[in-house]
Amino acid sequence: MAESSRQDKAARQLKLLSDALDSGRLGPVRRMVNSLSPAEIGNLLESLPPAKRTIVWGLVDAEDDGEVLVHVGEEVREGLLAAMDTDEIVAAAESLDIDDLAELMEDLPDQVIDEVLRSMDRENRERLEQVLSYPEDSAGRLMNPDVVTVRADVTVEVVLRYLRLRGEVPDNTDHLFVVGRRRQYLGRIPLTALLLSEPGKPVNQLIDEDDQGAIAVDTLTAEVAKQFEIHDWISAPVVDENNTLLGRITIDDVVDIIREQAEHQVMSAAGLDEEEDMFSPVPRAARRRIIWLGINLGTAFLAASVVGRFEATIEQVVALAVLMPIVAGMGGNAGTQVLALMIRGLALGQVSSANVRVLLWKEFRVALLNGLALGALLGFIVWLWFSNIALSGVIFAALVITLCCAAIAGVAVPLALRRMGFDPALASSIFLTTVTDVMGFFAFLGLGTWLLL
Repeated sequence: MAESSRQDKAARQLKLLSDALDSGRLGPVRRMVNSLSPAEIGNLLESLPPAKRTIVWGLVDAEDDGEVLVHVGEEVREGLLAAMDTDEIVAAAESLDIDDLAELMEDLPDQVIDEVLRSMDRENRERLEQVLSYPEDSAGRLMNPDVVTVRADVTVEVVLRYLRLRGEVPDNTDHLFVVGRRRQYLGRIPLTALLLSEPGKPVNQLIDEDDQGAIAVDTLTAEVAKQFEIHDWISAPVVDENNTLLGRITIDDVVDIIREQAEHQVMSAAGLDEEEDMFSPVPRAARRRIIWLGINLGTAFLAASVVGRFEATIEQVVALAVLMPIVAGMGGNAGTQVLALMIRGLALGQVSSANVRVLLWKEFRVALLNGLALGALLGFIVWLWFSNIALSGVIFAALVITLCCAAIAGVAVPLALRRMGFDPALASSIFLTTVTDVMGFFAFLGLGTWLLL
């Protein structure tokens, strides 16, 4: 319900904005756009064709430019940056946290990067260089070095006085991190415990006993998201191999990871890049899509060659041509169901060599049960339609065989692709469709040749 309401709101905003742009009234457009959060502005920009996007981008308050750039895809960001001069980009970058700035730096021209680095003080420049030194898909690249640390040998009163002198704390600060003399991570203190404790109480007595430890700096971002989900964290410390505190990761960054993973799975299933602009130029979009369409064309010829081998059978029993798409279509749908389950399980780390045999046996039995039930129903319908009991038996047996093969392929194909080093979400559907089509046609036409001629 909440998701539907959010989508309806976004659709209304897009329509109102488009109507205002069409009327040429930029004043209402400016007020409307700048009443939104940076994330909402980013979503709105991605929903507009390039001409309107450029107009709206020029109306966004300069102080929000950096945050908006972080909330759009790489291809859209590239276009927005092209419409800005160097001074505007530098000003936008200065408003960002280190972790967000690290993400933006990859898309900036070298000249602009130099300007951004020169505009930063030494401490922040060193922090940025540290974050950029870690692999892109790691906790080190995701973390923000700006953390609040306290020593274990001080009292609550000293910590509170320090916070008042500091004047502010980073966003999403729910814990303070306790460190030793060489910044070794010792634990964390909930802010609530700090506020409710006696002023003279030592900090080391407030360390969270349920602390699940810190995240290693080289941890993959997918594993970071999983740990946040398991422990219900709002923030988590990041440490190196010596347990030295380097920074922290916050829930807003993890939400971005989860969204990107979901987009990746949806877009990769169609052979597309999740960063692709919805309104990207036609030649660029065509070049990206033709590769997987070409592969699909090649696999389609394989299925067609199977049908061609039974041309004589089809000529004599025309009903086979009428019913053939049913078997292949049912197999494709059944295989897609298993494939979706497998890709999700692989993404969440729920599928491994320890349980794959059990999973395969379970899916085979599910397919067998569904094949028997649906095959009996389809066989009865075919008997009423064509008054041919042998044809009914053929389509019954063919559907059972096809659904079982689809279940096996739905489990085996993504596992095989992952073992070969490919992304299962990217290519599984193409190979699965090939398997279900070939086996569906072969089983149906082969049984038809055997029993009907």
